[in-house]
Amino acid sequence: MANDQDQINILLQKLEILLKKQQDFNIEVNEIRRDIQILKNTQALKFTEDSNKKFQEEPISKPIVETSKLIEPEITENPVQFKQTIDLNLNEPVDPPKKKSTLPKKKSNLEKFIGENLINKIGILITVIGVVIGAKYSIENNLISPLTRIILGYLVGLGLIGFGIKLKAKYESYSAVLVSGALAILYFITFAAYDLYALFPQLIAFAIMLLCTVFGVVAALNYNKQVIAHIGLVGAYAVPFLLSKDSGNITALFSYISLINVGLLAISFKKYWKALYYVSFTFTWLIYSYWFFFESDDYHNNFILGFTFLATFFTIFYITFLAFKLVKTEVFKVGDIVLILLNSFIFYGFGIAWLYNYEGGESYLGLFTVFNALIHFIITVIIFKRKLADRKLFFMTSGFVLSFITIAVPVQLDGNWVTLIWAFEAALLFWIGRTKKVTFYEYLSFIMVALAMVSLMMDWEQGYHWRNTSDVWSPILNTTFLTSLICISAYGFMTWLQFKTPSTKPSFVQNCMKICIPALFLGTLYLAIYFEIEHYWNNTFQASEINIENSIGNYPEYNYNIVDLESVWLIIYTMVFITALGLINNFKLKNKTLGIVSLIAALLTTFTFLTSGLYILSELRENYITQELAEFYNIGIYNIYIRYISFAFFAFLLFAIYKVAQKEYLKINYKIPFEILLHISIIWILSSELLNWMDLAGSNQSYKLGLSILWGVYALLLIALGIWKKKKYLRVGAIVLFSITLIKLFFYDISSLNTIAKTIVFVSLGVLLLIISFLYNKYKHIISDEVK
Repeated sequence: MANDQDQINILLQKLEILLKKQQDFNIEVNEIRRDIQILKNTQALKFTEDSNKKFQEEPISKPIVETSKLIEPEITENPVQFKQTIDLNLNEPVDPPKKKSTLPKKKSNLEKFIGENLINKIGILITVIGVVIGAKYSIENNLISPLTRIILGYLVGLGLIGFGIKLKAKYESYSAVLVSGALAILYFITFAAYDLYALFPQLIAFAIMLLCTVFGVVAALNYNKQVIAHIGLVGAYAVPFLLSKDSGNITALFSYISLINVGLLAISFKKYWKALYYVSFTFTWLIYSYWFFFESDDYHNNFILGFTFLATFFTIFYITFLAFKLVKTEVFKVGDIVLILLNSFIFYGFGIAWLYNYEGGESYLGLFTVFNALIHFIITVIIFKRKLADRKLFFMTSGFVLSFITIAVPVQLDGNWVTLIWAFEAALLFWIGRTKKVTFYEYLSFIMVALAMVSLMMDWEQGYHWRNTSDVWSPILNTTFLTSLICISAYGFMTWLQFKTPSTKPSFVQNCMKICIPALFLGTLYLAIYFEIEHYWNNTFQASEINIENSIGNYPEYNYNIVDLESVWLIIYTMVFITALGLINNFKLKNKTLGIVSLIAALLTTFTFLTSGLYILSELRENYITQELAEFYNIGIYNIYIRYISFAFFAFLLFAIYKVAQKEYLKINYKIPFEILLHISIIWILSSELLNWMDLAGSNQSYKLGLSILWGVYALLLIALGIWKKKKYLRVGAIVLFSITLIKLFFYDISSLNTIAKTIVFVSLGVLLLIISFLYNKYKHIISDEVK
């Protein structure tokens, strides 16, 4: 022992000597650094003086550069770095200061836009408003006669046209704005002359407005300006309504609109003004819709007229669309798909409405749907045979064929067949779209998925309603469940294909469906079995109906114990499903998104079982004890031991939570949260089990005496475990549990406990507190080390 101490003293003396040497060495290093810094400053000063002498000896004609403008070398602690800085400064040439440029600034683009483009449009708008206000003022004050007002209005409009045409050679854009404004004035004046003053009949007013429209189209072509064509277009569609006087001549109206459409669409195709196509499309279908919903009350007499012009408008717009794609070889865009979809389904929708409201037309609904598919099929064949367009247009038209065949299914068929065909078609379209790299087919498959799901939900609603016991129904082997299996297979196949052949550049919709389709697969799988279990117990409940006679009369009675059993088995099934999902993903799939979803679902199921599930189990126990309606129904021990079946499945659920939370991709510290969840579940189930056996034993102190002692003992165990394993959170949890127990003791237990019970509770909890305090004092060194 003495030898060791001597060795330690020798080592300490050596260490002290070395530290003193290190201190002397640091002092010497600092002195050397100071000398180097002095030399650096001297060298920099000498460099500056030499530079000043050099510049003073040069001729005066050269620009003088102040020494303050020189780049002074940076004083650093590194001599090599300092030398590099000096060399760079010496090699850098010194240029004379440059004079600032005095060239005038150009006009900005905003100024050009306002001066040359915006002001003239505002000016013509204000001019038109001024004409309208002046006309209104003259009318209200009778300053001039109606004929004079109209003549002056026409003169203003014609004068603007003439002035605009004169300026066309030098100021084409400005001239186009004047002509378009004059055109608007002429429309307004003609309407006022006809409607307000009745200066000429309808036919003349119609001819004048038609002439204005023709002039507007010709001017638009001559000026090559869409704005004039748009004004003429709006005026052309407004003419019939401005001059109609509710005459109700629908044939003339639609014939006129058809002629206008043909002319304007021809112009839009010639000049490639697609905006005209969009505007005419919108106005035409709005006018037709207004007439159909608000004017065509007599569907039987208007059937031929309405259907004829419906087909005419559809054909005009469809041919124009194909012309843009085939002749102009236009690139396919999303807006084009939306437009052609609208055109096709507006035609189909109104056609179905006409047939549905026509007497005997319902039998032709399927034929009309197939006719729509045939139209698009013919177009598809023509495009394919002659190779007239790119593959996108071919796939789009063929997609319409599939769509209308799809729609024909529910029109002619009903029930589960619709769901089966739609689910199969969704899987087929998705397979073609993904393997052949045709995005449009994928999008169609997404629509079919949604339709199939809606149809399946309707099948569930119809197939799983509460039946009478006389109805023939077989669990699992029934049409509704087999339909669900087909949909599950289709969604499962699409999910598998998504992960097997991922898209190289997925769109936003594809990324969304990458989540939605697996969700539909799992959701359909879960609900299909869930509804089967629920329907089995519902039928059992209905079969339990009996008629009871009393003094009042007969009334039906049911075995409500079955309702509680149904709820328990549905919770057990949910635990089994979530457990299987979590473990399969954990050991096989290893998908991060599915892992997160299964973990959240497991936690929600855990909460459901600990709250609703244990409460229903207590209701089953009460049913067993009370034996209500026992003379009619057998309520046996099954009500008791089903709780232990549920406990076993709940243990598997906790195991699944533990295994899922362990995965590295979740990036969570799962140990502490899981252990807290485990102890909460244990004390919750132990409390329920204690109440269960005390209730079976006939004790009326269940919620007071037993729970308080149980919670105190469990708190003691948590304290001991927390000290042993050095886990502070367990000790804190125990203190919280004991605090709840004491609050319960003073504010709830002692109010109804007798003296003996109070003594037992207080003594028990007091002893437990003393034991806990003893453990804290005895193992305080362990707790102190844990804190450090």
